[in-house]
Order: sequence, then structure tokens, then C-alpha cells
Amino acid sequence: MLIDTHCHLDAAEFDSDRQAVIARAQQQGVQGIVLPAVEVANFAAVQALARELKGGAYALGIHPMYVPRAQAHDLDTLAHWLSAHINDPRLVAVGEIGLDFFVPELCEPAMRAKQQRFYEAQLDLAHRFGLPVLLHVRKSQDLLLQGLRKRGRIGGIAHAFNGSFQQAGQFIDQGFALGIGGAMTFTRALQIRRLATQLPLDSLVLETDAPDIAPAWLGTPGGPPARNEPAEVAHIAQTLADLRDMPVAQVIETTWHTACRVLPRLVALPGR
Repeated sequence: MLIDTHCHLDAAEFDSDRQAVIARAQQQGVQGIVLPAVEVANFAAVQALARELKGGAYALGIHPMYVPRAQAHDLDTLAHWLSAHINDPRLVAVGEIGLDFFVPELCEPAMRAKQQRFYEAQLDLAHRFGLPVLLHVRKSQDLLLQGLRKRGRIGGIAHAFNGSFQQAGQFIDQGFALGIGGAMTFTRALQIRRLATQLPLDSLVLETDAPDIAPAWLGTPGGPPARNEPAEVAHIAQTLADLRDMPVAQVIETTWHTACRVLPRLVALPGR
């Protein structure tokens, strides 16, 4: 089963043609889409959209790039939502959570500390409710790993992973798969392409991060950023197969089983 394990389909970029985007994904054979929340304000939207989609699933969490405007009581709201919907089979993870030390304003000492507080608190909620996590990993691999090691095995997906082989192995040892998407399609993305070809296939899952991280074949050189969409996960699968010199069917099958291993609720996803 071809699945996009990370897609912000509720984003405003899709407001004008969301149903057409969904139709294109289905035409490309995409049978599952995981929709991560980014803040309390879009919890209801990702839940409702996931319930409308055949093979739709969702995660609830507070993204590190939304931490600056988050309030402490938002963590209480997250806990309430997780408690209220823990029996919803479409709720598959806590996410998108993590740390971002790429954006300059997020690197200020006070904001680093606030990010860390929100990350640690959301890991605790994931552990409490027995859910894996969808991790935002940007110049933050080692600190994310420190937080994981303090707790029991949580597991999940390290989204858009671009760390070292050593760090990749440490996330895998913690029960994580690594998300591979549009960045891999650029020939200049040497580190990501090495990871995609040299790590065990069963440690990888496919994703788009739509509308972001558009693959190389979208847009024009020097033009505005192209909009990504979930249909592109089919071409991302083919790119991974080409890089690894193997049939795309094998890539799709293996990455689906890996997605189900790290997000176990996908196995019983309604509408599969």
C-alpha cells in the first residue's frame, strides 16, 4: 500500500482545490495519508479531514515552529484531545513535535528553552497515551535523542531526516523510521541520497510534507517555491527505487510494512 506518512493537507495552500488534490493522489495509487497537526488551532481540521479520507489518519501535537505563539495551557488542551480521542483508530501518533534550531529566531536562548519544554511535555504525553511520535528534526538530532532516551521506547518517524549515519542508527535503535521525501530527488542532496540508498530499506518510510519540500521536477529554476502534493509520493517511491536499483513495488511494500511497524494503528486504518 502506497502511503504518504507526512502531509499537511489541511494547509491553506490547498483551500482552492483540495478535492482535486485528493483525487490526483488516489489516481496515483496513494491509499493512505497521515495528517499531522501543528498547533491547537488545527486539531479539529486534521481530524475532520482524516475522517473524510479513504485511508486517512492524523496526529495531534504542537510543532516547534508554532511554539513561539503557543501557551502553556495548549499542552493541557493536547492532553484533553488525546484522552478524548484515544480510541479513534485514525489517531495514530503525537505530532508534529520536535525541535528546530535552523530558524534564527527559534535559536534565541529563551525560545530554545520553550521549545525544549514543549518537546519534553509532548514526549511525556506520547508515553502516557501509548502513542508513537512524528518528529520534526532540523539541526536538533542529538537533543531529540536525549529526550527519547529518558523515556521508555516511544518510536515513530523522524520526519525529513537529514542527519549523519550515526544519528540515523540511533533513531532506528529507538524504534524510529526515517522519513524520505522530495529533498531526496535533488542530485545535490548528497547526504540524503546516501542515507536513502545505504540505510536498510526497512528503516525508511515515504512522505511528501506537502505543500512543502517539493521534489525536483516541480517548479522552475529561479521561480517561486512550487506547491507539493500527496500524489508526488508515487514518484518519490520511484526515485527511491531507481537510486537503490530495485523494483518500485518492493519499495512500496517494504515502506508500507515499516510505516505499520512504527505507527501500529495504520494496520487497522478505516477505509484501507
